[in-house]
Amino acid sequence: MNERNRRAEGTAFDAFVFDLDGTLLDTLPDLVAVTNDTLQEFGYPCRTRDEILAMVGNGLKSLIEQAVPAHTPDERVAEALAFWKAAYDGCGHRRTRIYEGMMDVLVELRARGKKLAVFSNKFDGGVKDVMNRFMPGFMDFELGEGPVPRKPDPAGLLLIADRLGVETSKIAFVGDTAGTDMQVAHNAGAFAIGVTWGYQPASTLRDAADAVIDRPCQLLDFA
Repeated sequence: MNERNRRAEGTAFDAFVFDLDGTLLDTLPDLVAVTNDTLQEFGYPCRTRDEILAMVGNGLKSLIEQAVPAHTPDERVAEALAFWKAAYDGCGHRRTRIYEGMMDVLVELRARGKKLAVFSNKFDGGVKDVMNRFMPGFMDFELGEGPVPRKPDPAGLLLIADRLGVETSKIAFVGDTAGTDMQVAHNAGAFAIGVTWGYQPASTLRDAADAVIDRPCQLLDFA
């Protein structure tokens, strides 16, 4: 454990709020496939996996704006965004997987009486769809981009705290990005746990997180 982990040792949180992509689920293969299907549909060059990885994390509109060629007209961006949503809804999430060990940890957290929620920068309909496919009825609350501003704006996390009936100081926010996940936790007054199995380099989390973990089972140390 690093120094911040040691300071948190013995702290038990009442609720765990999770980022979705790169934290609960490995969704990147489907994001890459649907993004490139969209680009092809509009006659634009495809992007590599690493290029698309660098574009995710700030919401769907941001992804599309970065993926299409520079100076693409706004109306074409809007059309591509609508096509992407429809394609993603219809793709069946064939390539998406729950990270190994995560489901067992979530079951144990619930057994210990912890509240569980998801707060993602994925569009709200996409969050609810993918959660219904992989963890139906499992979370106490699920929230994506649309009803609230994107992370790191704290409004969504504050709303979740209110819905769960838990003080933000008793919430652990779990995510894989420094600039959005760790920052939204701090902006809302929650505890920030960074995960190294996600889409961002572990080195970026070291100074941003209150704790950094390498395996889902380590979440139980905070419960």
